[in-house]
Amino acid sequence: MSPITTHVLDTAQGRPAADVEVTLEQGSATGEPWTRIGGGRTGADGRLADLGSVATPGRYRLRFDSGAYFAAAGTPGFFPEVTIQFTVERPDDHHHVPLLLSPFGYSTYRGS
Repeated sequence: MSPITTHVLDTAQGRPAADVEVTLEQGSATGEPWTRIGGGRTGADGRLADLGSVATPGRYRLRFDSGAYFAAAGTPGFFPEVTIQFTVERPDDHHHVPLLLSPFGYSTYRGS
């Protein structure tokens, strides 16, 4: 399992959000562009446990292609992408970043 995992739940449908494309990126202290370090698609249970490795403390972000997810379901949505930035202080710790998603809103928190 990666040190960073996610779980996407479609709160409007009351079920996991399957087949959502997720990208993990690392930021730099100098403000240079973000670097892609991993990614994948959520499974039938809405989970993605293999996002890539985290070698250093710093800023990271998860990018969720919510627009494609809702388009595939024939559902209009307001947010074409959800981006969640967070800080990793101890790369050996597990960081679970869930996304609660609906067509017109989203929420997140640090999970366990």
